[in-house]
Amino acid sequence: MHTPKLPARLGAEFLGTFWLVFAGCGSAIFAALYLGGDASNVQLGIGFTGVALAFGLTVLTMAYAVGHVSGGHFNPAVTIGLAVAKRFEWKDVPAYVATQVVAGLVAGAALLTIASGKDGFDRVGHMAANGYGAYSPGGYALGAVFLAEALLTAVFLYIILGATDGRAPKGFAPIAIGLGLTLIHLVSIPISNTSVNPARSTGVAFFNADGAPGQLWLFWLAPIVGAVIAGATYAMITGANEPDISGETKDVREKVVAA
Repeated sequence: MHTPKLPARLGAEFLGTFWLVFAGCGSAIFAALYLGGDASNVQLGIGFTGVALAFGLTVLTMAYAVGHVSGGHFNPAVTIGLAVAKRFEWKDVPAYVATQVVAGLVAGAALLTIASGKDGFDRVGHMAANGYGAYSPGGYALGAVFLAEALLTAVFLYIILGATDGRAPKGFAPIAIGLGLTLIHLVSIPISNTSVNPARSTGVAFFNADGAPGQLWLFWLAPIVGAVIAGATYAMITGANEPDISGETKDVREKVVAA
């Protein structure tokens, strides 16, 4: 199968990561809590469930739209985890990660520009940033947030690696991955506002301020630790690349449509 040239793959990664941060974080900024009617103040927002679904849909839609071009990582932790699992070339990791981070920052800038169009909007603490301690939505401590982010990112990588395994049903990987990310958000929005993606965290942290830049290190370290663990253990756990009964090695490496 023909592999697109690196500039095309980076363009696809930029587009996918931009959409993930813009639509996912945008759903939290603009639609999570929305009061309709000056008198009634009826809650018309989408809440945690809607935000979780928004993030999952960003991955599902872009995995189908451009995953065939770049592999559809949209996440530095995913790129690193896939490289550890020997599903992605290490030489392309720096370019992918840099592109994802830049795309996240561009999306964050776009969100801030739109949000600032409303009188009275205060960006400080209102840009869907991730955090622990006083900046965790539920007040969860550093250790709890680190464990949740590392564990959930590891599970996310297991879903990605399993859904794109050569033994898995063909064509359904984006659905499993998108729904997996939705479930991860349903679990962890109250814990950390859900990262599992350093580009997503970086994209809004500096625009949000209010402690987010100083806590950004955790939302790089924890997802990468989780992704490395999953990438290093997937084959051992699932028996990938072990000889079958004929003595031949199962080839499970495919062009990865991830998230």
